[in-house]
Amino acid sequence: MKLLLSLLLLVAGVSSLQTDFLKNWNLEQHSHSHHRSGSSCQNGGTFISLRHNRGFCLCPKGFSGIQCETSLLVQCFSGDGRDYRGTVAKSESGQRCLRWSSVKTTYGLGPVVRNGGRNYCRNPDQSASPWCWVQSGRQITRKSCKIPRCEVGLMPEPCGERPQKLYKIVGGKITTVESHPWMASIFQKDRRSQKSIFQCGGTLIAPCWILSAAHCFPDGAATAVGRLSVTLGKNMLNETDNNREQTFNVDKVIVHKGFDNRNGSYNNDIALLQLKGTAGQCAKRTDSVHTACLAPKHQMLPPGVSCDVVGYGKENDRLWYKSQYLREAKVELLSQSVCTDKDYYGSLVTNNMFCAGSPDWSKDACKGDSGGPLLCEVNGRMFLFGIVSWGEGCSRKLRPGVYTRVTNYNRWIEENTGLSSITAGSMYPPK
Repeated sequence: MKLLLSLLLLVAGVSSLQTDFLKNWNLEQHSHSHHRSGSSCQNGGTFISLRHNRGFCLCPKGFSGIQCETSLLVQCFSGDGRDYRGTVAKSESGQRCLRWSSVKTTYGLGPVVRNGGRNYCRNPDQSASPWCWVQSGRQITRKSCKIPRCEVGLMPEPCGERPQKLYKIVGGKITTVESHPWMASIFQKDRRSQKSIFQCGGTLIAPCWILSAAHCFPDGAATAVGRLSVTLGKNMLNETDNNREQTFNVDKVIVHKGFDNRNGSYNNDIALLQLKGTAGQCAKRTDSVHTACLAPKHQMLPPGVSCDVVGYGKENDRLWYKSQYLREAKVELLSQSVCTDKDYYGSLVTNNMFCAGSPDWSKDACKGDSGGPLLCEVNGRMFLFGIVSWGEGCSRKLRPGVYTRVTNYNRWIEENTGLSSITAGSMYPPK
């Protein structure tokens, strides 16, 4: 009798130990079909097989969830946060997130939410940042979450710094990418030949974000992003330098909804491209790849200030081919009153644009420079003030280049990227 009682106590102790063990490791039962190879355990989890075709994922320290998909250590997100697997469950305003399963709506949100989503903030639909559902009175709405961006995802060095100002050929305007490491080259793959053809320029404003012109993407929201690629650090269009260049596929193209060129004025000519990185990381800082700074909203420099316009455009209006080399031109900002004068462009120039040219009309942006940057140096840093937009010919008298006024769009950029620390223009010197 004593032997039987001892055996019963031993079994009870083992059962209790097993139960506590399962609780401590947040273990769940799974069907045999899911775990034949144990491949569904994430983040280094190990599948432990039990009887009756059941088992669980044994999670390493710092991870939990059915498949070890939730990180207890992550406190920030990179890129647009689609890879975020932390445990924040509050909106920016402090409202508690609802459980994903409690919201009866179909979004095709996939395993990001279904497997262990609970009420944690996630980005299942490629929005600008992680979000969740919250309840306000009788209404259920989606809100962005209060999660900081990882500093690793924002190049740790300050923006707008040039490793070196390289000597430029006198009169030739040829430069190197180290002088403008924020320069981006946007390519589109031809449907027939599958060859990548240079489309437009752009500017790296954050490791995963390029700013360019809306007119470079005539299909707007319907642009086939799968045919696009972006190369950073490119000196020549017809040559590849693997020691300098970084190439990325494009995840998303955001064209300003107010873009309108029906009257030939290209109002709101601005677009964003999100690069497709690895685990939220995209461009890496090198001497040939670096971000340009953004100035505070509505900030503008006075007329007469000399700025740089950079691109691979034609060397003059009469040539049929683009330059194969990265080129730079010095242009001066013109007053808005001059630019909108009837002898210049009149009412075609809106408050979302500005003009720049050289006093002798010898230097200008030209066809092929579209989407590229106009940058001005302020206290030793290069700030992006303009995007090459349009103009009548190249280097024609009374026909300066017209540029998108970037600082009119700081809020738009922030709304679509979540880059509030960049759009605040914190690197710009105080007045």
